[in-house]
Amino acid sequence: MGSVIHALTLLSTLVGCCFGYECDSSATVCETTLIISHQQTMLHPTEGQVYPVNGKLYRYDDVNQTTIIPTDEVMTADGWENNRLVTVANESLPGPPIIVYVGQRVKVHVINALLSDTVTVHWHGLPLYGSPHMDGTPFVTQCPILPGQKFTYDFTADPKGTHWYHSHAGNQRAKGMHGAFIIKERTSTAREHIMTVEDWNHHWGSDMDVQKMKKAQVFIGRNLQPIRSSVDGGLFLPFIASSVLINGRGRFYNETGQDNGAPLTEFSVDAGTTYRFRVIHTGVMYPIRVSVDHHRLTVVASDGFEIQPVVAESFIVAAGERFDFEINTNQTIGSYWIRAETIEVNSHKTEAVLRYTGADPSRDPITSRKVCSPTNRCLVVNCPFETYPSDTYTDCINFDQLKSAINDPPPEPTSSDDFKEHHLNFGIVIGRPSVNGIVFQTPKVSALSQPFEVGPTCDKNDCGEDTLCNCMHSISTNFNDVVQLVLMNTGMVVPAAHPIHLHGYSFYVLKTGFGTYNTTSAKFISPNMDIDCRGNGDMSFCNQGTWRNSTWLGNNVPDLNLINPPKKDTLNMPYGSYAVIRYKANNPGVWMLHCHVQVHMALGMSLLINSSYGMHPVPPKGFPVCHDFPSAFRERLEDYQQQSPTTPAQRQNTATPEIRLVTQIVKEDDIYGISSFWAMFGVLVAVILVLSFYILTIRKKLYLYKKKYDDSSSASKQANDNRSFSKL
Repeated sequence: MGSVIHALTLLSTLVGCCFGYECDSSATVCETTLIISHQQTMLHPTEGQVYPVNGKLYRYDDVNQTTIIPTDEVMTADGWENNRLVTVANESLPGPPIIVYVGQRVKVHVINALLSDTVTVHWHGLPLYGSPHMDGTPFVTQCPILPGQKFTYDFTADPKGTHWYHSHAGNQRAKGMHGAFIIKERTSTAREHIMTVEDWNHHWGSDMDVQKMKKAQVFIGRNLQPIRSSVDGGLFLPFIASSVLINGRGRFYNETGQDNGAPLTEFSVDAGTTYRFRVIHTGVMYPIRVSVDHHRLTVVASDGFEIQPVVAESFIVAAGERFDFEINTNQTIGSYWIRAETIEVNSHKTEAVLRYTGADPSRDPITSRKVCSPTNRCLVVNCPFETYPSDTYTDCINFDQLKSAINDPPPEPTSSDDFKEHHLNFGIVIGRPSVNGIVFQTPKVSALSQPFEVGPTCDKNDCGEDTLCNCMHSISTNFNDVVQLVLMNTGMVVPAAHPIHLHGYSFYVLKTGFGTYNTTSAKFISPNMDIDCRGNGDMSFCNQGTWRNSTWLGNNVPDLNLINPPKKDTLNMPYGSYAVIRYKANNPGVWMLHCHVQVHMALGMSLLINSSYGMHPVPPKGFPVCHDFPSAFRERLEDYQQQSPTTPAQRQNTATPEIRLVTQIVKEDDIYGISSFWAMFGVLVAVILVLSFYILTIRKKLYLYKKKYDDSSSASKQANDNRSFSKL
């Protein structure tokens, strides 16, 4: 194993640390490699430990600061000098950006150079039509990649826009395993920059965050950390953000407001030019507000889809979301702060530098943020609440108030049969993240390619109103169904926001219903009353929520935008709210729907959407298989194959299609039930026995007929011999 990892490390050097990949726009196939490994922050590969001073790095023993260490050769994060173990692609934090063009075939070879961990890579924002096995969700669309193994993701680049990739195994995304994935049009000539933002914890890794959330208490040393809260009073727990990073760099601010002088990311621009910035929140929990001193932002896209432009002072981006904005570099030549801060009370923050060509590269900006006033108010796009406190003179635009830039109305059902509506409540119930009170239990096989081995499924006798259960939660849709999901965050749950991400689809945001807020303080007062939680009244978990007005069916919900709604794949849901989203189920596969707060997803706030089960594409040849050992299903399958008259090679090639033909005939609510398998298996065995008895009976009758016929004259026998018939 050691020699393998050594070879992979050498390959990583050859591939290139910290450099992105951009495919030639004329190419048909784009091919690159990501090598996933553990690295350390604040450690130079040859000079060893480093420390920051005034935006520069020096070797640990260079007390007189005589020799500057190249910043690009060190993963600095927030400059905290105690090394942080990170999981990264190609020794880069964030991972190298991958830039391709619409319609190109993309092949990404992912090599797991980790010593102890598995990995997968999810292509966030890509529907992957016809290639659901490339989605990169462990134990849903594939088996995880083991240490030393390689897995090649092979798919078509579509649609255009700002997307990203990240590990979906365990909590590796929070440890640095993420990067930008940009799909451009071949005719694109825009000047642009990629900007990732993330909340960062330099005290420990995300696996520790999960353990601390289970205990609901967070200590640093002997000091119990307070629960953090949002502007509207919503809670953030238990992830502790020590800082914010922009493109993997930031500065740690201590309690007195003094920063540690760590290097910052710089964006170079020419004066008199329009630039597009592609912003991706790759972080863990906290929504982040982004602004640029002395420059107005024109927000033009979200999650890859163009919106009608909105000019704003700033915008807020939640974990998993992306926003594109444009700026016109029409200010005096100089350097300007780009600011990113969490929306906590007593927020964490960092900066990057917007540096005009000709500005002094040795000086930090001295600019200040816009001062909002009654006569010069600030506008913020994508607030996850209705308003800011009145004394901040700040106005909000919520996401559902944005409009699509193109004529793309949402799908309309042609009949009640092809319209499916589900109310899904995302909340932390009795300390457990769940959806409708169901804590998601990850399958132990690849659900998409091994559907008969999935379990345990949800037992409706155990899961219901005001209960909490653990199982493999899934809902099913038929091909071309119009699916309307009412995403909720309400009931007797922890008042925390949840950015909800759907794999395999982008959805239209038709409406958002917020709770009631104090218009002066902006603090949350009560949940939206459009939802009837049923159950135990105000104490209900809202596991079986529905519309309070029973006539609100389909398009009858008031204030739906059915003309030009915005489209996206990740939507932040504050406590007390709901959102109506819609999509057309035209992408067969098994797709995860989950909260993109890392610890919430890890502990069970997920479910699967089984889309068009009978039309799932067959797995690629040689696709990996994984399962428990011993496995009763595998034992029976092998017994069946050994009894088959075909050759081993034929059995291997035909076993999966034969099973799939049978599994298409199942109840919608029990697609993944192992009980369905044995029921169908029993039916199949009974049919085989009946056919066998029938064949034996026919053979006996034919034998008697043939014997009688042989008693006739020899000449007549020779004249009428039918070899095919006699062989039966």
